[in-house]
Amino acid sequence: MHGIENLFENNRAWAKGITERDPAFFERLCAQQSPKYLWIGCSDSRVPANEIVGLMPGEIFVHRNIANLVIHTDFNCLSVIEYAVEVLKVSDIIVCGHYGCGGVAAALKDDSLGIIDNWLCHIRDIYVKHEQKFASVGGENRVNLLCELNVAEQVANVCRTSTLQRAWTRGADVCVHGVIYDLRDGLLKDLGLRAERITDLQPAYRLAVSK
Repeated sequence: MHGIENLFENNRAWAKGITERDPAFFERLCAQQSPKYLWIGCSDSRVPANEIVGLMPGEIFVHRNIANLVIHTDFNCLSVIEYAVEVLKVSDIIVCGHYGCGGVAAALKDDSLGIIDNWLCHIRDIYVKHEQKFASVGGENRVNLLCELNVAEQVANVCRTSTLQRAWTRGADVCVHGVIYDLRDGLLKDLGLRAERITDLQPAYRLAVSK
């Protein structure tokens, strides 16, 4: 039997709980959206951005897609980045991957999955670029290594967008970070990828992919 009645019940309980703790919460939320962070993450339902970093609605602006890709022909993602930087004036952009990512795992296989194959080509390109790193890596570790390399590549892609280039040229204080989430313990890992200007990118990228 299909139905979403339980979701409405959950919603009412959630809204009631929020209001009891903070009667003016929704009034403030309606007044403005002023998050400090843009989160670019995976669509995986096990990686809820707000919850894993302990933030409330309105505190983090979120874009999600399969395998947390930033592709320079994806106008959905590019529009989110531009809106976050130019309008919301976020101070930090976080690219978050996660270990055991299904999209990354699928990119390592030769199976034909349909239209998503076109999307996964971008991850396969990352594998080819760093293929020598996988020579002595097997099993689940291959997927997790590619998950980390994918985050590094997407951080670089964010930094190279015209939006970030313009922002940094005019001196905007925006920092791009690369992190990864471990489903096994619920913890985020800082991959050491951090760029506050375009000249930060190459040193940070080289360091991240050399590990």
